[in-house]
Amino acid sequence: MLRVDQQQLLTMISNKLQRAGLTSPHAGAVAESLVHADKRGVHSHGALRTEYYVERLCKGGINTAPKFTITHDLPSVITFDGDNGAGHFVAREAMTRGIEIAQQQGICAVGIRRISHSGALSFFVEQAAKAGMVALSLCQSDPMVVPYGGAEPYYGTNPIAFAAPGEGDDYMMLDMATSVQAWGKILDARLRHQPIPDDWAVDCKGNPTTDPTAVAGLNAISGPKGYGLMMMVDVLAGMLLGLPFGKHVSSMYQKMSEGRNLGQLHLIFDPSAFTDSNIFRANVSRSMAELKASKPAQGVERVLYPGEDCVLREKLAARQGIAINEDVWQYLNSDHLHADRYETGNPFNGAE
Repeated sequence: MLRVDQQQLLTMISNKLQRAGLTSPHAGAVAESLVHADKRGVHSHGALRTEYYVERLCKGGINTAPKFTITHDLPSVITFDGDNGAGHFVAREAMTRGIEIAQQQGICAVGIRRISHSGALSFFVEQAAKAGMVALSLCQSDPMVVPYGGAEPYYGTNPIAFAAPGEGDDYMMLDMATSVQAWGKILDARLRHQPIPDDWAVDCKGNPTTDPTAVAGLNAISGPKGYGLMMMVDVLAGMLLGLPFGKHVSSMYQKMSEGRNLGQLHLIFDPSAFTDSNIFRANVSRSMAELKASKPAQGVERVLYPGEDCVLREKLAARQGIAINEDVWQYLNSDHLHADRYETGNPFNGAE
């Protein structure tokens, strides 16, 4: 892994995306999201995604000039149609609108229709937490996870993210796939030529595998519980918005000249609509401090509050630069846009 200056990485990603057709504001939002993930150590959703987005842009599968349609017929509900624009930009714009309405109404639900892949959901709930809001974000993805007791994929990794603001710059955050691991984690293992734990995925026969190149299906987190969470996300971020669901969700690796029509749901809460916001934020910070002060189990150095591992990596990145894979660095430094390697038709040859 190489250590790279944050601003340099932002500029390089944005420039590559603009060469592929994105406008500067849209490319900037995508770059910010990817760098956000890399500096927090979530490389599965970082700069390594750039070439995939570039290939899809070059083939016309991401709209470079989307015309957003916003429906706001109810005080606390928005439907935001992204016209298959860059998902990171669309979801950020939708969160901005949702925060504004939650500040007025106390709560806002933002249903986002027809967007492309939007990266790490923590990017959006962090946006809300920095504005003093509590936020939950759910997003559907294409089928890669075998249902509990099944042998072929039906649901996507269907991630969930949550953030709550504490005092000052404090916030507590959760960002997780409802599979044992996001597919990007397995892609990262491939790039590093490292094995994966045997409970992450199965091969084409449904047997556990430690070979990241042999993966043919992912496992749900905690068996039937994760399976149920996948269903919940699929309903709220798919069916509820009138979009394809389950195994009908479009693949990242097929028909890359077409929009993906993905769905996402932001739920934003203003703490002051429910309680004293100062007390709420003080309690969030207090719980973080109490968790950090908890007695660790034998063999554990100390207890971390949810999301603290990412915060520590972010602080390290600020001091030493952002860690990225050397292959990714070489691609960003190169003159070529993409090598036409993602439209395989097989999701397990690519990078969800």
